[in-house]
Amino acid sequence: MIRRVIVTGIMAVFMLLFVSACGLLQEPEEASGTIEAIPLELDSATTEAVATEAVAEEPAVEEPADAAGSGLVVFTISPEGSEVRFELDEDLRGLRNTVIGTTDQVAGELAVDFNDLSTVQAGVIRVNMRTLATDNNFRNRAIQNNILETGAYEFITFTPTAVNGLPDSVSEGETVNFTIVGDLTIRDTTAEATFDVVATVDSATQFSGTASTVVLRGDYGLNIPSVPNVANVEDEVELYIDFVATAS
Repeated sequence: MIRRVIVTGIMAVFMLLFVSACGLLQEPEEASGTIEAIPLELDSATTEAVATEAVAEEPAVEEPADAAGSGLVVFTISPEGSEVRFELDEDLRGLRNTVIGTTDQVAGELAVDFNDLSTVQAGVIRVNMRTLATDNNFRNRAIQNNILETGAYEFITFTPTAVNGLPDSVSEGETVNFTIVGDLTIRDTTAEATFDVVATVDSATQFSGTASTVVLRGDYGLNIPSVPNVANVEDEVELYIDFVATAS
């Protein structure tokens, strides 16, 4: 009996040391503040061309009240109404389980002229990973302390390099499908990613939609700690950005 108690005690100590080493007991760093967008630096050549065309045009015929305005307008993705989430599958206690992590701390800017989508410019999208949460606090600590190392790397960033597949223009109430190619940085690793985007013009001052992509954990060195009851965590991670962008 005494021997069993001693063995149980030793196992408990080892388990405590194990979960501590995996960051399961350490509280992650808190967010440094409410997320803010990095101001978009508009391409001067594009803005000058738009301005020149506007001066050269004849007096415009008054547009219907529900038409989107003309000229480049900066829209800001706001945490209110927006959400970033990841999804991946794992075996948890022998059963296949889908892990979902979410945060509303996402921000970015886009310059859009609904009447001339060839002039679209997209700024850096930032996500504060210190605010990411799943349905399990132990998993949250492991993700933040060991996998994403959010104490050192607070933000994930996506820096667009190209916008492809847009039509010439879009009207209020219409939905468009296109892609945004760019550099996705997680921790200290950057790799190219392509987001498929579905966006709807809600009004002249707002558009909303979803951007999605799939990345590989291995490409970013995101290793899963070996913990009891968790196995076969898939390498493919689905990323989604549900966004609402309003005119600044």
